[in-house]
Amino acid sequence: MRKTKLSDFQAALRATGAYRTHDDCRAPKRAKPGALTTLKYVWGVTRVFPRCALAEPLGRLTTDVWADFCFSSVTIPESLGMNVIVEGFENRQKIDGPVLYLCNHMSMTETVLLPPILLTFSPFSYVAKASLAHLPFLEKAAEHMRMVPISRVSPREDLVNILKTGTERIHGGDSFLIFPQGTRCDVFSRKRYSSIGAKLAERAGCPVIPIVVDTRCQPTRKTGLLKTVFKDFGPVDPSKDIRVSCGPAIPCGKSKDMHEAAFDWMATKLESWGLPVER
Repeated sequence: MRKTKLSDFQAALRATGAYRTHDDCRAPKRAKPGALTTLKYVWGVTRVFPRCALAEPLGRLTTDVWADFCFSSVTIPESLGMNVIVEGFENRQKIDGPVLYLCNHMSMTETVLLPPILLTFSPFSYVAKASLAHLPFLEKAAEHMRMVPISRVSPREDLVNILKTGTERIHGGDSFLIFPQGTRCDVFSRKRYSSIGAKLAERAGCPVIPIVVDTRCQPTRKTGLLKTVFKDFGPVDPSKDIRVSCGPAIPCGKSKDMHEAAFDWMATKLESWGLPVER
């Protein structure tokens, strides 16, 4: 089995806006569900965090290195016989300058998978819960990789921080990624779909690019003894492929209009994949 290279992955995205796992880069048989498969998947995908923590104090952490570390989110699933399918990024290729990405949030997987995709087109900043940056040795690495932390203690303070810092970053040339659901959700629901991203896009004067992911292969643990410690790392189902789709750019306008247009496209796309949506 040949291992997919990040350079080939990004070249395909630039040339066609799409990527699909090649047969010779995927294990011939899908792995069987179980503890060993979950361990291989989880360690392979999340080892980006200790690798970044070690590279930062050595002065070796760059966005290229970060993308390379994150690329295990493609190669590990492929080694388990899964397909990684990315489509629609010709829509991003058409836009010059920074954009505001809105993406649904299903699991830990997309937080590692999106960097090598988005860095294909431009540098970007992103919003994440502050506790991630407080893990051992990760605070400086997270800051270096353009993370904007939010506490979730004071929604108003988080809103002010996102609007202020996000506008500065976008005007400085960064695109910006927000998960409008705020936390991982099985159902894409209008009730959980925040308008903060559209408000930031209006303030910063940039278009919105909607993205949807299907990462059902790695669910969040909801029950059992392991829920407290390993909530983010549910049992992996190798029978399910990983999908990412990028929608057409929504021109900058009134935040309400951008908010609704992004939700409608995301909901329709997720429904076409058989995922639950509450409109």
